[in-house]
Amino acid sequence: MNPYLLPGLIVVVLVTVGIGAYGLRFARTTSDFLVASRSVSPAWNAAAISGEYLSAASFLGVAGLILRYGVDVLWYPVGFAAGYLALLLFVAAPLRRSGAFTLPDFCQVRLRSLPLRRLASVFVVFIGCLYLVPQLQGAGLTFTTITGGSYAWGALLVGAVVTANVALGGMRAITFVQAFQYWLKLTALAVPVIFLILQWQSDGRPQVTPPAGTTFPAATSVVVSQDAVVDGQVVHKGDELHFPAGAAVPQVSTVDATFGDGWLLPGGNTTLFATYSLILATFLGTMGLPHVLVRFYTNPNGASARRTTLVVLALVGLFYLLPTLYGVLGRVYTPQLLMTGHTDAVVLTLPEAALGAGHLGRLLGALVTAGALAAFLSTSSGLLTSVAGVVFTDVLHAGRTGSVRDFRVATLLAASVPIALSLYVSNMDVSRVVGLAFAVAASSFCPLLVLGIWWRKLTDFGAIVGLLVGGGASIAAVLLTVLGPPLSGWPAQLIGQPAAWTVPLAFLAMIIGSLLTSRRVPADVGALMLRLHAPESLRII
Repeated sequence: MNPYLLPGLIVVVLVTVGIGAYGLRFARTTSDFLVASRSVSPAWNAAAISGEYLSAASFLGVAGLILRYGVDVLWYPVGFAAGYLALLLFVAAPLRRSGAFTLPDFCQVRLRSLPLRRLASVFVVFIGCLYLVPQLQGAGLTFTTITGGSYAWGALLVGAVVTANVALGGMRAITFVQAFQYWLKLTALAVPVIFLILQWQSDGRPQVTPPAGTTFPAATSVVVSQDAVVDGQVVHKGDELHFPAGAAVPQVSTVDATFGDGWLLPGGNTTLFATYSLILATFLGTMGLPHVLVRFYTNPNGASARRTTLVVLALVGLFYLLPTLYGVLGRVYTPQLLMTGHTDAVVLTLPEAALGAGHLGRLLGALVTAGALAAFLSTSSGLLTSVAGVVFTDVLHAGRTGSVRDFRVATLLAASVPIALSLYVSNMDVSRVVGLAFAVAASSFCPLLVLGIWWRKLTDFGAIVGLLVGGGASIAAVLLTVLGPPLSGWPAQLIGQPAAWTVPLAFLAMIIGSLLTSRRVPADVGALMLRLHAPESLRII
């Protein structure tokens, strides 16, 4: 047991709660709790957005996917970062000028439709819960990896801390917390990777394509996660294999992980359709994520929203260089994770595996674990704030003014479902679940925002049809992936990565539905479009 782990985790939790308590001093009104009274500067907001966006999928999942699948999944970090370019070009400033508090508010402002607002609320809650579950799942995985304790306790602990922070301080307090946690996460990955690269250099730069020339750095026991062929011998799920220090990593064949030199080449088990679908989901899904969009409502004006997005592009792009390195080095120092299937744990286990169980390896391991905890806390806080805001405005009060106490009740309601669900999906890849959330966001709110902001002829009927057809199809794909039987061939590609067909379907349905109901275009659409696109300096609003 690493003696530095528990003190490090306690410090992160105490600092998080302390910053949240400090922010509570400035949270007095419902506007403070929902959008921080629209007074957050671009620098603070960019750090806060980066803090909540860089989730368990970014901190643990990206490295785990690269360890398992190789260069085919480099599109995950590229798409996660590049999504802010689309957000900058099409959405950021007009969305802030709309004056809305939430995505359902935007639907009401733009199309004057209560049914559309209610449908949008359902999608916000679904996407928020789908994204919250892997954060709690990552917390449970971290707790199990570092302590050997119960997965459930890790998920419940993070869920309780996040719920308390959001309920007590709302968006005002969470802004301070997330800004701090971005820099903690960046430090937690950047400092250890310097030592890891130096160690790799001193070891003679061993190859990153096991099994050739790769040995276990320490005596290792592996519980096989699925049926496989190891050095020509069939092993079954649950079998335990023992390797002494210095033993060569065996030749392994499984159905999903890529071993050997093929890991360095594109096109392994991934079709071109799945690759393009993944790019589309991550690139367009960012502009449809409720917890990201709600932060732009906290900027003072549209110009500051654009500046915020530019800074976020730089901060997020810098961060994503690091998980890639962890995935590559994991091939050298933690190859046993390829057999256990616990590849999401590579970031947590790599420092001690590469540097040994001395003070340096354990200190860096504790630092990485503290960063992982910050990832769960910051992203979960943002997600819970956005979902609680919708529950508060559209469920408890149906658009009417409510009190701070009611927001806290909404937070408790919003937290209960994802915490319960996280206890039943412990075995899914973290980034895979998040990728599905991106696909739903890209197939629902992305078309709604792009057409609502840039196309005068959009109608409420067209928007509802598009949400039901495109968003509904992507939700069906998610449910089949998570709950349905295993699929193979083209059905597996179409369902596992649905964005390539659900996004065009959503756009097409919205356009056709709007053209067929052209009389339902709001009478004041001209004034609304001017409000969305005119610079604040003209004082149109």
